[in-house]
Amino acid sequence: MRFGFGVPTQGLLATPPALKTLVTHGERLGFSLLSVSDHIVIPRTINSHYPYSTSGNFDPSSDGACLEQLTLLSFLAGQTSTVRLLTSVMVLPYRNPVLAAKILASIDILSNGRLILGCGAGWMREEFETLDSPPFDHRGSVSNEYIQVFRDLWANPNPTFSGKFVQYSNIAFAPKPAQPEGPPIWVGGESPAALRRAGRLGDAWYPIGSNPQYPLYEPAKLRNSIDVVRKHAEQAGRDPDKISFAYSAGWNDLSAEQVSPDGSRLVLTGSADAVASDIHAFSQMGVTEMTLGFPGTTLEERMERMSHFATEVMPLTS
Repeated sequence: MRFGFGVPTQGLLATPPALKTLVTHGERLGFSLLSVSDHIVIPRTINSHYPYSTSGNFDPSSDGACLEQLTLLSFLAGQTSTVRLLTSVMVLPYRNPVLAAKILASIDILSNGRLILGCGAGWMREEFETLDSPPFDHRGSVSNEYIQVFRDLWANPNPTFSGKFVQYSNIAFAPKPAQPEGPPIWVGGESPAALRRAGRLGDAWYPIGSNPQYPLYEPAKLRNSIDVVRKHAEQAGRDPDKISFAYSAGWNDLSAEQVSPDGSRLVLTGSADAVASDIHAFSQMGVTEMTLGFPGTTLEERMERMSHFATEVMPLTS
């Protein structure tokens, strides 16, 4: 199992000195990837249902200030040398796909092939409308098409595309990404549509475990969804064995055992032995990458939680 950590895009820790300290600390500890979330603007009034809380309410925990995801990843690429750079996740309809493909290819080149594109269809209608993105109600179809556009632009010497939302031809798209065929595409989301997208178009499926509508706290429930992804891959004529599986567990702070909605111990919380046992269960199902949140109000608190995990838990998982 390889592990990643989240990088703040807002708040007191989203400053150049703090970000540099955090990511170089994570790299020294042996984390294999860092992740950056995606908001461009945060509307002052949000009526959209947030999928990852029981109330459906989204709390930005700030005044709305947030660093742009791809710009931040470019900065972090220059502060690190080995840790991989994950968009977790990039909301596909927010950006023109040809421009996004160029920015992502540039980050991959500048980082010597360390970029991973985690992507999703998005959930906040108000942000879509502010950005004049394609219609929110068509975000699934748009996302599917944009993934196909990325693959075409990154791999084909003479890219041409004629879709419902994107058309181009007679263009040169260069330079290509450092990674052959482009950065790996990890499809996020837990809904049936997301599982279908991952199986048909993704290199990996990358769910968040805390979606109340599609809870994946328990390894057994995750196993069922993995089987669905593999089935969609087979139906699309793809080899399901070539699809990887990752898992996002941003609630993990290892400060205390937490309780899951059914009253049992929440996975990936508690003692180092208990967390390592959970990780082993996920690994047995084929999960090879796991991102953790390590929340904290100060830089020192975040770094301490990362150090604890790296020294107390990681050795038990090898």
